Amino acid sequence: MKIIARRAVAALASVFCLAGTYAPAQAADIIATAPSYHEQAPQACAQDWVLSRITGKFRYQVTHVPNLPDVGLVDFRDIRQKRYEPAMSDSEFTRTYCEATAYTSDGRRHAMWYLIEDRAGFAGLGHNVEFCLVNFDRWKVYNGRCRVLR
Repeated sequence: MKIIARRAVAALASVFCLAGTYAPAQAADIIATAPSYHEQAPQACAQDWVLSRITGKFRYQVTHVPNLPDVGLVDFRDIRQKRYEPAMSDSEFTRTYCEATAYTSDGRRHAMWYLIEDRAGFAGLGHNVEFCLVNFDRWKVYNGRCRVLR
């Protein structure tokens, strides 16, 4: 079985080598392979569905975690992308790390970091959003001062 697999790999490699001699040379840039998403990534941080999901999860958090103030998120400002990590294989997630200033219903502002993961929803469908506000991570889920999401 190993011999057949090795021969198949060798055959594919020779086909790709021959095909490469007839194609123009291109630079191998992993981010450039997905320019459409990379160009839109800064806007991904400010999408309504992302901020709405954060608002809903925050509301759940302040009602279920003891000793957190009963406030809600009312506004987001200074939204920016911090880092973009494209998926390197089918088994990995594309991750967009974002930062913003969140305003709560008591008039205070808080530093907030969040992460958008593609194909990381239930059963690999949809997206996952994780977030952290400084002073609201009572159980240190994201380490001290939201270090995991920075």
